[in-house]
Amino acid sequence: MKYVFFVLGILILALGVSITILSKLGTGPFDALLVGLSKNVGFTVGSWEIIIALLLICLNSVLKRRRPEFLGLVTAFITGASIDMWLFILHNFLTPELWYSKVIWFGIGLIVSGLGTSTYLLTNFAPIPVDRLTLIIQELTKTNLFISKTFIYLVFLIMALIFNGPIGVGTILTVCFGGLILNYFMPITKKIIDRLLTSPSTSSSCDKENNLSI
Repeated sequence: MKYVFFVLGILILALGVSITILSKLGTGPFDALLVGLSKNVGFTVGSWEIIIALLLICLNSVLKRRRPEFLGLVTAFITGASIDMWLFILHNFLTPELWYSKVIWFGIGLIVSGLGTSTYLLTNFAPIPVDRLTLIIQELTKTNLFISKTFIYLVFLIMALIFNGPIGVGTILTVCFGGLILNYFMPITKKIIDRLLTSPSTSSSCDKENNLSI
């Protein structure tokens, strides 16, 4: 059941990322870097997700002084493929032109991304390397997710500017509210997932007790 939530969270996250990209309001710093690399260097957005994931796995290994978590590549591969899939599905349907429709779609994408990130992170199974880096920085600096996430956003923002990624109002909104949204969803999602994961085991144990009593 945990792996179902893991894949579901990744799909939701990728959907949110794709919506923000297609909103044309500017994307989050990391996604802007991916789009910038895709446009200026080549390969798809999803492909760069995987390539950068490999680099971040090495960085995380150095920071934590542990063996590289190459299982994170599986997550990055699923995420990259999901982003490419959603972009392919939505690019003809999601074409906002008016400024307020761009804002609405971007807001939806940002919220959906936060929900997806919190869902898959709480399964504690091979986080995307950039999200693992967020958790590592949070641990090393003894701060909350908002501060660590915002710091990483700023780093990728600079890199996205270098590669001429789609920086805009949406990018600033992501830097300001991305960490807050994730921080908001984490406890809510945890309650829901814990309840769903414990329900089957609770019901099965009750059935066993009933059978024994019979």
